[in-house]
Amino acid sequence: MALTMKENDIQNLLAAQCHLGTKNCTEHMERYVYRRRNDGVFVFNLEKTWEKLQMAARIIVAIENPQDIVAISARPYGQRGVLKFAHYTGANSIVGRHTPGSFTNQMQKGFQEPRLLIITDPRTDHQAIREAGYMNIPVIAFCDTDSDLAGVDIAIPANNKGKHAIGMLYWLLTRMILQMRGTVSTSNPWDVMVDMFFYREPEEVKEAEAEQEPAEAAEAGFGAAQLPGEGEGYDPYGYNPAGEPATGFAAGFDAAVGFEAAAAPQAAAPGAPIEYAAPETFGSQF
Repeated sequence: MALTMKENDIQNLLAAQCHLGTKNCTEHMERYVYRRRNDGVFVFNLEKTWEKLQMAARIIVAIENPQDIVAISARPYGQRGVLKFAHYTGANSIVGRHTPGSFTNQMQKGFQEPRLLIITDPRTDHQAIREAGYMNIPVIAFCDTDSDLAGVDIAIPANNKGKHAIGMLYWLLTRMILQMRGTVSTSNPWDVMVDMFFYREPEEVKEAEAEQEPAEAAEAGFGAAQLPGEGEGYDPYGYNPAGEPATGFAAGFDAAVGFEAAAAPQAAAPGAPIEYAAPETFGSQF
């Protein structure tokens, strides 16, 4: 299934700076370079990047069990993209430091036997590539201009150092896989935004949570607290449709223990003198 590159896809790759490499270029990455800017930064040929993304998607789709695929990222910028890729494709993910022996030591607790590895950066994930070579596991890697291709079977030329570039590459690869599987089509487009694959700074996450807490508290309001009798067949005011009070509510003045109605004061006769109580009757405090 050939997926043609659309203008929107090219704009997304350019906006995420997936075409920008580094000022150094290895011998094996020269074939993917389009030109070199005046400031010395190499620029990738996005047509070859797209072709390698398609090739990687075909290989991933050919594996029947997605659990046999492991995506790895020790670089923090790629960890969220790896987790989202694994979530939508059904693959496994390893983020953070790769434990040596995960693919070679069968006595280890986290031992795995994957059929395919997807590497975010060959430089930071070199231990996983070395173990894959020992176990004859094919490796797909996002490679920058200064990346070493030793142990890499399919190199996807792109910027693997920018947080937006890595997120965009994983988003495009995930979308291609879903399209080849038939889950996503023109009539049923993929509604997941690329922002979900981008790395977020811890400060941004805290600010977003701080903004949501007052809004959620205001929405909850007084209605969140359960009143006495509520949920027992009574309305929020403590009465049922028959008019009987709920438990915890007083049924008028009769519910008060020892309550007696006070007598009404008698009116004085017109012209009668007003009598005042003597101060002694108020006690010693006067």
